[in-house]
Amino acid sequence: MAAAQSRARLMPWQSLDTPEARLSWDALAQWASEPNPFHESWYLLPALRALDPHGSVAILRFDHDGELAGLLPLRRENRYYRWPLPQWCNWAHGNCFLGAPLVAAGLERPFWRALLAWLDGNPGAGLFLHLVQMPLDGPLHAALQAVLAEQGRAAALVLGEERAMLASPLSAAEYFEASLSGKKRKELRRQHNRLGELGELTFERSEDDHRLARWIDDFLALEHSGWKGAAGSALASHQATARMFREALSGASARGRLERLTLSLDGEPIAMLANFVTPPGAFSFKTAFDERYARYSPGVLLQRENLALLDRAGIEWCDSCASADHPMIDHIWRERRQIGRLSIAIGGALRRALFGQLVRAELGRNPAGIARQTG
Repeated sequence: MAAAQSRARLMPWQSLDTPEARLSWDALAQWASEPNPFHESWYLLPALRALDPHGSVAILRFDHDGELAGLLPLRRENRYYRWPLPQWCNWAHGNCFLGAPLVAAGLERPFWRALLAWLDGNPGAGLFLHLVQMPLDGPLHAALQAVLAEQGRAAALVLGEERAMLASPLSAAEYFEASLSGKKRKELRRQHNRLGELGELTFERSEDDHRLARWIDDFLALEHSGWKGAAGSALASHQATARMFREALSGASARGRLERLTLSLDGEPIAMLANFVTPPGAFSFKTAFDERYARYSPGVLLQRENLALLDRAGIEWCDSCASADHPMIDHIWRERRQIGRLSIAIGGALRRALFGQLVRAELGRNPAGIARQTG
């Protein structure tokens, strides 16, 4: 019997923007070793269309026995944060909260071997591979560490962080009782009651596409009405990100990947949340609330409803997608997910020796890495 054949190729992302390619891509997502909605077709393609119209990003495609078995968006960068160090990196824009590749379960090690072999043979000006927003546990990370060890390939964790995660055998009600003090629970009940005195307070959870376009419009307007709009960082602040959001949520809904939560006062949304449901996990993608009602904590009240994920069949955990030490979600979701930035040697002996010097210099000056020095 012939041995299974694996290979990696770098392809223009537009080559995967076809009906046939999207079918294979969606099939890969169903069998992926670890879920990553930000690299599924319905999210990554809208992001690329909106944010990379000139094609500076390419897709590292991994095939096994002639079938799509892994992919990762890659780009060559001329700078490493503040420093003029060219490198290959996975592409993670400002609304991508996980950089893990999509890889068919059981093929994690062949994927990493193929990716690193391709980079060894095609390093160009890149001095190393830099991977951001990477999970530091799970089968993908374990496989990468095993491949690095078997190849004697140098690598370094240049930044590690923790972010809030929801993962517990408790029911939603039990978790709420355990995670918040009695004083805080009492305060939330008071805020809920006071908010209800202002009008009719309603909560809605949706998983279909009923009034989806209107919901998206309302979310964009709500987020833009607050501090993000003032800072120019709201999705609606730029046509490209607003378009990406519309297309991505529509695609997620069409594939049964979207859950929407809305807290409304007299029929007007005052807090909204979009979850991506990707069994066995989920991702709390975006949330927005009306800052005029901040004293009543509508965002926290909505997160209380979001604890229902704990009771949902097939969902074992939810990634908050929040920054480390987030002032709100960290006090509600008690578990933590380890996320990091990794740098990995590529190419021949001279390039790898230079990489070793760079890593020693980086971590010698700052054990957390120059990745922190972004100013």
